[in-house]
Amino acid sequence: MAQLSLLSSLFSWLPRWVAPLDAAPTPAPAPAPLVPAASRSAFQPDPVIAWGAQVTGDFKRKTIAISRRLNMDPNHLMAIMAFETGRSFDPAITNHAGSGATGLIQFMPATAKGLGTTTARLATMSAVDQLDYVETYLTPYAGRMGDLPSAYMAVLYPRAVDKEPDYVLFRKGSVAYKLNRGLDTNGNGHVTKLEAAAKVEALLAEGLRPGMRG
Repeated sequence: MAQLSLLSSLFSWLPRWVAPLDAAPTPAPAPAPLVPAASRSAFQPDPVIAWGAQVTGDFKRKTIAISRRLNMDPNHLMAIMAFETGRSFDPAITNHAGSGATGLIQFMPATAKGLGTTTARLATMSAVDQLDYVETYLTPYAGRMGDLPSAYMAVLYPRAVDKEPDYVLFRKGSVAYKLNRGLDTNGNGHVTKLEAAAKVEALLAEGLRPGMRG
């Protein structure tokens, strides 16, 4: 019996350090569920651009995608459309001077015909759908619209896209000057490339203000 007591004393530490063999193991924590890449991208916020808070998410995302394909700044395209539509982004808006220009970039009737449509049809489209025609129209100038004046020239006066800032677009006495006399900011009787883009530059700055950008 003395021997048994001695053995019990020697091995009395075992229960404190060795878990019983029949004890259930502690379960490992469950791995976090995998989120598909497509779902992860859905949680990423859209880029913030000028006038983005004034249009739908679909319109903004499509404008960004178009701008990437055209190698231009989406802020510039938004500022141009804001100017051409009087900040409304209305695809049916028409030019008050009577030229027949319609829509997001004020498509002229002849321009619309060249794109396989009419200004009347353009006016019935949603703003998002009309962006397809905006892209088609601007595609020949892809990679040449690196600054805002050049981008705006693609809409207003394409032959001046690659011209210097002081290039004269319209002179007093011409029909073109009459239709665009509001761009003659200094009233000297002619409109230069840089002068023509001044109001668009102002709308770019306005569109980047809090409450407008988004």
